[in-house]
Amino acid sequence: MSWLRRKKTRPGTPRGAQREDFAHLEEFAKTRRGVEAFVEPQTNVTAMTVILIATDGEWTRRRIGGPDDARKLGQRLGIPVYDVAAVGYPQRMRDWSRKNKAT
Repeated sequence: MSWLRRKKTRPGTPRGAQREDFAHLEEFAKTRRGVEAFVEPQTNVTAMTVILIATDGEWTRRRIGGPDDARKLGQRLGIPVYDVAAVGYPQRMRDWSRKNKAT
């Protein structure tokens, strides 16, 4: 049972990035066109995250260990990495979310 092997954390403690998070991000980037990464800062309730956004605006979000991990991921996948606090979210992401809200 894999849940028995998981590291115990205090309730309410955000978990960090795990292997499954990186695998999901890599699969997303490999199966979509024009993917870019946007790093989101840590908040009081969430760990640092990275959003991958494809050309059509489809996106996915996962936890990331820190900005260095995001840059390394970007280098490995050959995609640009931006700080969302500096550049904001692209309009195509908002458009895609609005269009796909019902699904």
